[in-house]
Amino acid sequence: MRTLSRWLSRFSYNHPNLSVEGLIRYIVAGNLLVCMLDLFTHGVSTAFLTFVPAYILRGQVWRLVTFIFIPMSFSPLNFILSTVFFYYMGTRLEGAWGSARFTVYYGLGVLLNILVGLLLPVINPMYLNTATASMHYLHLAMFFAYATLYPDLQVLAAFLIPIRIKWLALLDAALFVYEILSYLSYGRFAMALLPIIAIFNYFIFFWEDLMEAAGKGATRVRHQRSAQTINFKKAQKDLRERRGYLHKCAVCGVTDQDDPNMEFRYCSKCIGYYCYCANHINNHTHVV
Repeated sequence: MRTLSRWLSRFSYNHPNLSVEGLIRYIVAGNLLVCMLDLFTHGVSTAFLTFVPAYILRGQVWRLVTFIFIPMSFSPLNFILSTVFFYYMGTRLEGAWGSARFTVYYGLGVLLNILVGLLLPVINPMYLNTATASMHYLHLAMFFAYATLYPDLQVLAAFLIPIRIKWLALLDAALFVYEILSYLSYGRFAMALLPIIAIFNYFIFFWEDLMEAAGKGATRVRHQRSAQTINFKKAQKDLRERRGYLHKCAVCGVTDQDDPNMEFRYCSKCIGYYCYCANHINNHTHVV
């Protein structure tokens, strides 16, 4: 997992031409268009765009792409709220990561959705004529990524109660696990693959960060129990040997192992310990 995470970070950094600038704007525009068409056609347009393996195998290959633009909700209020938050979340992620990394993250999620959607009918033919791929779990993966980067950001639950976004992410994670267990308890083992694999891109991109956070927590506990003075140079050497690098850019993911000549700095305006390469130290969204 760690090797794959490093490879994707390196791939995003080395292939900036693959980026789609303002990708989230195109997705939101597509959501709005499909929502308007659905109102005028009484749901016919949505049925014509959903991901249904049987129809795709009959030649309706546009469904491999158009399911991306189907809104999560067609209720006017829910559509407005979810779309505005989705747009805000996507622009913040793109600003923090850069267009290339965000495009790869979103694109990988779409490919995993397609893979699972085509795989389910092979596992169980009963899913051949039903919609098997959805953007629900990809949006959830984006939300987890956003909460990981900005855990202390506050939102208003029910427009009244301020709550940190990390607690909402933990609640969604609990519901996510509950949904998987529900599928398993009813014997729908194939459907349990859908949320697991579709959100796999989150773990790929954040594996090192999650392991590093777990390591920091363990180190903090050991430090509280020990009165010994830490040798800074030895700690840096141990860190490099354990992770394979010492510095990693929080935007593009490049490390001092990928580019030994790259200079790295830590931003004093970001709340937290965020490292940036020379290309992004003056060109990134501050973590507040």
